[in-house]
Amino acid sequence: MHLEGLHAVTGAFGYSGKYIAQRLLDAGAHVVTLTNSTDRPNPFGERVKVFPFNFDDPAGMEESLRGVTTLYNTYWVRFNHRTFTHARAVENTLRLFEAARRAGVQRIVHISITNPDEHSPLEYFAGKDRLEHALIGTGMSYAILRPAVIFGKEDILINNIAWILRRLPVFGVFGDGLYRLQPIYVGDLAELAVTQGASRANIIVNAIGPETFTYRGLVQTVGEVIGARRPIVGVSPMLGFAAGWVIGNLVGDVLITKPEIEGLMASLLYVDAPPAGSTRLTDWARAHATTLGKQYANELARRRWTARGNSSNRA
Repeated sequence: MHLEGLHAVTGAFGYSGKYIAQRLLDAGAHVVTLTNSTDRPNPFGERVKVFPFNFDDPAGMEESLRGVTTLYNTYWVRFNHRTFTHARAVENTLRLFEAARRAGVQRIVHISITNPDEHSPLEYFAGKDRLEHALIGTGMSYAILRPAVIFGKEDILINNIAWILRRLPVFGVFGDGLYRLQPIYVGDLAELAVTQGASRANIIVNAIGPETFTYRGLVQTVGEVIGARRPIVGVSPMLGFAAGWVIGNLVGDVLITKPEIEGLMASLLYVDAPPAGSTRLTDWARAHATTLGKQYANELARRRWTARGNSSNRA
């Protein structure tokens, strides 16, 4: 595949954005990034030009997107914090879509979530649904990708499950742990995004991997792979949250939130759909067993490059 034109990636220094940018460069595309982390070291050097998001300057954001053919949007937040919120992330993304429309961007590839629902009491899923409808309403060509859990070298969830398994004698799951999730490899998600960026057909894709786990089964699999099998016990959501809060405070992070626990237990990270990725988490974890979970992946520490008061890139 050879991609022509100028392509913009939000958060090319972040997690999935970095993989998408690299995949675009490998395909011969010209790439720019919009980011809050303009002072962060640029892993791509001069190959990727850097612009600030300029959420408070719509004309400036529009100018940054001038000449862009396709925009790949990974911008979001995982939880509410004193310096960033879901509500702010929604409003900022709406401004991004409008700036793209006014700049003449032809297509947006947008990273959403499985089971978005505007009526959900969970802001993550309600906000994602609002943005999907807003994107469709712009009249621009779109591809909406709905991953459940993204895993890879810079992953937080899978890595920190392994980190806990390596350090504690027992692992607690919320309730019975039988709710399901379908992780997709970040490289597969990036390939899917770039493939959809080259198309012009409007589409919504459940971006899930080839394996479906129960949460209990996922923990058991990770423990077996890294050689840290532990007893897995069911605990109440409140007790599980309290334990996560203690661990989070010890490492200076937010390990888990109440809405994340609710989303997990409601199986919102599961859909009945064919896989869009081919990389098995089990195989990837075996290939990285010696390093998986050796160090804690700190969400808040990753945001130290982010401008105060704005969201960073979650996906």
